[in-house]
Parts: sequence; C-alpha cells; structure tokens
Amino acid sequence: MDDATLLLLERIFQVVFPLLAIVVVGYLYARRIHTDMSVANRVNMDVFTPALILSVMADKSFDLALYQHLAIGALCIVIGSGLLLAPLCRVIGIHPKTFLPPMMFNNSGNLGIPLAVLAFGEHALPAAVVLFLVENTLHFTLGMYMLNPRIHPLSLLRIPMILAAIAGLVISGAGWVLPVYVKTFVDMLGQIAIPLMLFSLGVRMLSIDLSNWRSGVIGAVLCPLSGVLMALAVQQVLQLEETQFHYLLLFGALPPALLNYLVAERYNQEPQQVASIVLLGNIASLVIIPLTLAFIL
Repeated sequence: MDDATLLLLERIFQVVFPLLAIVVVGYLYARRIHTDMSVANRVNMDVFTPALILSVMADKSFDLALYQHLAIGALCIVIGSGLLLAPLCRVIGIHPKTFLPPMMFNNSGNLGIPLAVLAFGEHALPAAVVLFLVENTLHFTLGMYMLNPRIHPLSLLRIPMILAAIAGLVISGAGWVLPVYVKTFVDMLGQIAIPLMLFSLGVRMLSIDLSNWRSGVIGAVLCPLSGVLMALAVQQVLQLEETQFHYLLLFGALPPALLNYLVAERYNQEPQQVASIVLLGNIASLVIIPLTLAFIL
C-alpha cells in the first residue's frame, strides 16, 4: 500500500471516526441506562439547530448567491430520487408512502452537516446548512403532503428552523452585523446542535428493530444509489465548480433521515417498516460514506 493510499485512508478515518464515536457513545449509554431523547430532540429542533442556522446564515461572509445552484441541485436530488424510484415500489412490493420518503429525505442534518465540516473544513458549513435547509424544507412541505394531503402550507412558518433561516437571510442581505455578545450567545447555542444530533442517532438505533430487514436492505442500497445518480445527472446541467459538486455528491450519498421514522409514526404509515429502512440505511452508510469520500478526496 503506497503512501498516497495510506494518507487517503487516514483522512477518511479522521472524518468518520469522530461521528461514529459519538453515535456509539449514545448507543452504549442507552443500552446501560434507559434514555428518552424526545425532549432533547425537541429542544434541538426548536432551539439549538435554529441557532446553528441563524449563526451561519447571519454571518457577514455568507452569500446566498454563491449557493443558489447548489440549492437547485439538492432540490433536484430530493425530488428526482422519488421520481426515479417510484416505478420500483410495485416491483418490490412496498407502498410508495412507506418507501419513497426515506429514499428522498436524507440524513443531511445530524450526519450531513458534521460530515461535511470534518471532510472539507469549517468553510463547508454554510454549504452544508443550505443543503440541510433545502432537504428539511421539502420534508416539512412535500414530505408531509405525501402522507397527509390536507396539511396547510402556512404551517411551514411555524417551524423554528425555517424562521431562523429567514431571519439569517434578512440580516445578511441587509448587511447588518449582530452585536458580539449576541453572536457569541447564538454561536454557543448552535454548537450544541451537531453533537446532540449524533448522540441522539445512537440512542435511536437501540429502539429500532429489524423485523422488516428485506425492505431495509433494499432501501440501504437504493437511497444512496439514486442520490448519487441524480447528483451526477444534475452536474451535467448545472456544471457546479468542483468543490460544490463534491458537496452535492456527498449529499446524494447520505442515508435516510431519522425524521422519516418519526413522521411515519405520527401518521401511522407502517412505522416499523420505515424504521428498518432508516436503521439499515444508516448502518450501510458506514461503508458507503467512506467509499464516497475515497472517490471525492
């Protein structure tokens, strides 16, 4: 094995290990002590993650115009993955409402953001947040509509993460600068979000069973495959510069988001089957993500 290969493997290990270690700590802790993360997850969604979004988007160095094509690419991946895989639902015998949301809405928050930062550095955080916002906004609109067509679009304005994004865009667009003490306060809150996301992922893995392993295996393969294929197709049109294309490719390779399970449970859309798809998809990412990083790096 030559030096270049060893350096590549070391770089991938440095990216993946911290994420995996926090997930494992959450899993082991929950195995030893019964852990209910529902309150912590709610606080993370309502306080810490919005603070992270506001911190990034209100920064004077954030320029939305730099990421508009990346955002379009993310939108195409989310919607395109669903359109690409929809015809397969009848073939594999899984209801579209059960199978398609986990294939479309990936783990761009508690895996995608820290992964991008560790792989590319702190300068990748704004791009990772933009990708997360596109995926999350679509999940709370299109994803909810897929399971409940009667949902009102204005309910989106009650989501703290969306409000934080709007506030951040207004602040950065107007050229305002947050006072140092306010920025420090928001930054400190936002720094809680990513580790708590990863810890929660580990805890959640303990409570999901593998009774529907077949659909889980199918989803574990098709979710990143469809995302990567869509990223490659979109690149032919958008012609993103290399760094942003790498962000988009990594976004496409991400596994299903945990939120898919929570939404399926809320609407009673075969939650255990969705749980298996989510869990096995995230386990498979332990192989898929390093392979993707090897290609990118």
